[in-house]
Order: sequence, then C-alpha cells, then structure tokens
Amino acid sequence: MIPLLVLSILTVYAIIERLVVFAKGTTIQKLWLDSIQEYISMGDIQGAELLCEHKNRVIGKVIKAGIQNLGRPVQTIENAMAAAGQEEIYKLEKNLSLLGTIAGAAPMLGFLGTVLGMIQAFMTMAQATASITPQLLSGGIYEAMITTAAGLLVGILADLGYKYLLTRIKNITYHIENTANQFIVFTQSLSSK
Repeated sequence: MIPLLVLSILTVYAIIERLVVFAKGTTIQKLWLDSIQEYISMGDIQGAELLCEHKNRVIGKVIKAGIQNLGRPVQTIENAMAAAGQEEIYKLEKNLSLLGTIAGAAPMLGFLGTVLGMIQAFMTMAQATASITPQLLSGGIYEAMITTAAGLLVGILADLGYKYLLTRIKNITYHIENTANQFIVFTQSLSSK
C-alpha cells in the first residue's frame, strides 16, 4: 500500500502542477495580438518584444521568435516560430509521461498486492493446526481486495488526468498554431507594402 500511496501523491501533484502551468501561460487575447501588430506597424519592434516578454506566456515566446526574425524571408520566420512552439509544447508535456507510467503501474502494484494477500491466506491455511475458519482466511483476502481497489483507483485517476491534460495540450497547440498563422499573414502583408 505504501507504493500506491506514493503513486497517488505523485499523480495528484502532477495533475495540479500541470493545471497551474496551463492556467498561467496558455491563454491569449485577440487584443494582445492586435497590440503586437500595432507596435510592429509603427516600427516599435522593441515595444512588441517587451509586450511578448510581459505576457510571459507560451504564445508570447512563439511570437517573440517571429518578431526577432522580422525582415527575413517568411520561411525563416515560420521556422523560428515552429522551433519555439515545439520547445514550449515540450515544456507543457512535462510530467505527462509520469502520469502515463502511473496509470499502467498502479493497477499492477494492486494486483501484486492481491497475489501477496492470497499467498498469505494460503500460508495461514497451511500452517493452521486447528480447523480452518473464515476469520483465519479473511485477513489475507481483505488485504488482497484492498490493494487491488487502491491500485485501480490510482490507475484510473492517473489515466483520466493524463488524457485530460493531453486534450488540453492539443487545444493549446491549436491556439499556438492559429495565432502563429495570424502573425505570419500579418508579416506577409508588411512585406508586400
């Protein structure tokens, strides 16, 4: 049960930590992107970069990579933003592999507890000199059932958290790509002027 307790604590920590990161750094507002474009249109590249840094959000870092490559070919801007986006998505995926591992390992630990509990029950039966009573067997069977239930509970929580966070990352990725595309269209309109 101790390993399952540790895994449950790790699961809750990983889920909460990711949710806090997502809440802090993944939302953007159209007004923010409009402000960036306005700064660039006025020639205030430093102001646009500062606005990206001030936001300190995932998309801010991606747009800043594009701003730093203004004046270069559009393909260079796209590549810089794609590289920054991949780096930020990699950071967002932190602890997801831990949740995936826990989702698979916790039920196995629970089943191991079941086997150990059944072994204990059979050892008790084998060592009994008097008649075997239900109370004699109940300790091992009780332990077996508790560890199975705990393992499944932790595994289900980790799996649900893992899948929910993956869905959030897909949504964030979509918003990053959408905002980056809007920025690319804007830079193309600048170069055509």
